[in-house]
Amino acid sequence: MSHEEILQIVEEATARGVKEVHIVSAHNPNTGLAWYMEVFSKIKKAFPQVHVKALTAAEINFLAEEYNLSYDEVIDQMIEHGVDSMPGGGAEIFDEGVRDYICKGKVTSDQWIDIHRKWHQRGRQSNATMLFGHIEEKHHRIDHMIRLRNLQDETGGFNSFIPLVYQRENNFLNVQKFLSSQEILKTMAISRIMLDNFPHIKAYWVTSTVNLALVSQAYGADDLDGTIERESINAAAGAKSASGMPLEEFVALIKNSGYIPVERDSLYYELKVW
Repeated sequence: MSHEEILQIVEEATARGVKEVHIVSAHNPNTGLAWYMEVFSKIKKAFPQVHVKALTAAEINFLAEEYNLSYDEVIDQMIEHGVDSMPGGGAEIFDEGVRDYICKGKVTSDQWIDIHRKWHQRGRQSNATMLFGHIEEKHHRIDHMIRLRNLQDETGGFNSFIPLVYQRENNFLNVQKFLSSQEILKTMAISRIMLDNFPHIKAYWVTSTVNLALVSQAYGADDLDGTIERESINAAAGAKSASGMPLEEFVALIKNSGYIPVERDSLYYELKVW
């Protein structure tokens, strides 16, 4: 996708009231560091009011290795070119034995932690994720949460924790036994108890389904993460999320589940209450 195509998408989205762009990609040597920095700068110049959330720790690690740069150098370039906050992707499960099987060669758990630490040290905020429901065991999830809790005690830079339910289509793991709704809700509740130093727990409806995300509000989640304009990563693995959800429908579902819909910005400042 060209810079011009991206700017066109952002322009169309802002016309509909979108206030944030979330840009992640892949480990693609043909899309270089300069390409990313230029598109961030162009978005900020054309739409200064838009919050740019971009580049996971996995991508930062890849770019640092590809261009023989330090994490500090990549992070400082991101900030200089307009990136406001970091997403939490690439965390998967921190246990290196599990990582060796599901994402060998990707950023290590220690590197992921170090990159977010450096981001927080610059007064910036980020999210944290955990991908569960594949080959990991319960103690791996707890270990993952403990490591995040420890970093949050140190920096206070995480906005939210996002337990992502593994999508089983179109990938090599070929997981046959999918998690029960009960197990997903238990994991959500344990997340809220374990990560009491995280201000928000997100039930990302894209991976958990809308119905289960709504129920998750009674198990510690306080964020369902929005209508979403375009989503392709989880949709490619089977999630029903490619086209997002109409705002009116989302608000009605939250009200019907007994909760108050609140529009927030990327840093969790309240913008509107329905």
